[in-house]
Amino acid sequence: MWLTGRLMPDFKTIADFRRDNGPAIHAACAPFVVLCRQLNLFTRSVVAVDGSKFKAVNTRDKNFTVAKVAKRIEQVEASVARYLAALDHADRQHDDVAETKTTRIKEKIEGLRRQMQSLKAMQRQVEEAPDKQVSLTDPDARSMATSGKGTGVVGYNVQIAVDAEHHLIVAHEVTNVGTDRSQLAAMGGKALDATGGEEVTVLADRGYYNGEEVLACEGTGVLPYVPKTHTSVNTKRGLFSVQDFIYDAENDRYTCPAGKILTRGKVRSDRRDNMDHYRNLTACLTCGLKPQCTSDKVKRQKRWEHEAVLDRMQARLDRMPEAMIIRRQTVEHCFGTLKAWMGSTHFLTRTLEKVKTEMSLQVLAYNMKRMINIFGVRPLMQAIAR
Repeated sequence: MWLTGRLMPDFKTIADFRRDNGPAIHAACAPFVVLCRQLNLFTRSVVAVDGSKFKAVNTRDKNFTVAKVAKRIEQVEASVARYLAALDHADRQHDDVAETKTTRIKEKIEGLRRQMQSLKAMQRQVEEAPDKQVSLTDPDARSMATSGKGTGVVGYNVQIAVDAEHHLIVAHEVTNVGTDRSQLAAMGGKALDATGGEEVTVLADRGYYNGEEVLACEGTGVLPYVPKTHTSVNTKRGLFSVQDFIYDAENDRYTCPAGKILTRGKVRSDRRDNMDHYRNLTACLTCGLKPQCTSDKVKRQKRWEHEAVLDRMQARLDRMPEAMIIRRQTVEHCFGTLKAWMGSTHFLTRTLEKVKTEMSLQVLAYNMKRMINIFGVRPLMQAIAR
């Protein structure tokens, strides 16, 4: 500002710069992370990964899913029925007020019928869409569930990987997929490339727990730490859960709560062909704990063919009980800062590629401010100049 005599660029100049230099803005983030690596800021190679929903330039009323269209059609049909009943009531009256009221109700009904035609057309459009969803203002924005019950946001899912030591964003991505379930391997790989080490420890919450994703990290140098999700309904039904069956890896067998041994069947009995079944055909028939175990004739304990990968991850978590505390302290304040800078509002750009550019600018600014706090302005400028 001093060099330019407080000359400030117009908002259109900034918008045009962002629009015309998208690839360059994307590319600027990577060299800055390389600079951080050269300054030995990633010595611990521990990153926390998380995702957060950011609003798009698309209101919820301009986003349509199969369920939303069906609900709106139901609401319009209910309104038409209500107005038709009111019209019948008005027809039984014979005065000027009733005539005026009848005209107004007919106009309302005609408007609702036009709205119904639009909704029927939108219903066909939604059903033909690949992901059964249509957004009118920003075609790439998608409706996503949030933590609040009955709430949601039309926007994008922003993924970041943050260094646990200096809280620098080492990798980021913007997707329009509403869940984090398929993001672990991709973000872990980006973090590994950014830190430049042979291994990187990736801390993530239960939203990332996915056996296939953990398996994809195996042997790549990415060591995921993700708590298991407990989806079994047995505990609510008063039955033993998976945790009550102890697996013996050396002998490839389970010990049930009654102390009996469950051995693996020779043939996988389900059609997916990736689940082994362990059972004890004789002990179950006379077991006194069977009412607390299963309602079937014989208890069958299932085990994924790659379950050992998940067991190794759980062992790492057991050796690092503070992992989730570190994750929370590392990554969540970054999202809070980014959203505060944006004014807790939506992205200013539309479509996925332009939103990616906008987020890259945010991440670059965040990392620069973090580096200024760590080194100061002059040493940072000297490091950039080298």
